[in-house]
Amino acid sequence: MLSAIARLILRIGGWTTVGGMPDVPKAVIIAAPHTSNWDGFWALVYIISIRADIHFFAKHSLFWFPLSTLLRALGCIELDRERAGSAVQQAISWFDAEESFYFGLAPEGSRRKMPGWKSGFYRIARGAGVPVYFGMLDFGKRRVGIGGHIDPSGDEDADLEICRRFYEDVQGRRPENTSPVVFVDRTRASSPNGGNSPRDR
Repeated sequence: MLSAIARLILRIGGWTTVGGMPDVPKAVIIAAPHTSNWDGFWALVYIISIRADIHFFAKHSLFWFPLSTLLRALGCIELDRERAGSAVQQAISWFDAEESFYFGLAPEGSRRKMPGWKSGFYRIARGAGVPVYFGMLDFGKRRVGIGGHIDPSGDEDADLEICRRFYEDVQGRRPENTSPVVFVDRTRASSPNGGNSPRDR
């Protein structure tokens, strides 16, 4: 019922769905460009419409009853910033513990224009040995979906070039807020466990 309602909302909103969930049991799924508060709404509607089980981090402070029940039902994982270990390491541990697991995040980390992408998604994928799939909300052509991927090789320039080519024709709701596809924390990207701060994600 919920997936049917979500598909109806997408049609009313003028969206066309493209691609779909990865055909592998584990993957990191990135969403870009992230330029507006509307991104989260439409991404959630799309996830519900395809009945996808995608997990993502939410701040520890948001997990109060009854909101915590809703967040967990939507796939949120509680991120305790006071706990030892980085968000990258916490995500890798989830991949290691599950037979099937999909983890989503926005590499820009903000809807404002940033100097570039955070490398957390890349380090998670390398550390867990899983591919990175590309999720998009193309407000220009009203397309939403998941398609294209990389198997992180450690060659950041080559892997980011594939990302860059995929997203070059994808338009965010506020194009002026689109961040360049470069790592702003490049010195940590080459190591899956590089960096110790949970903010590096």
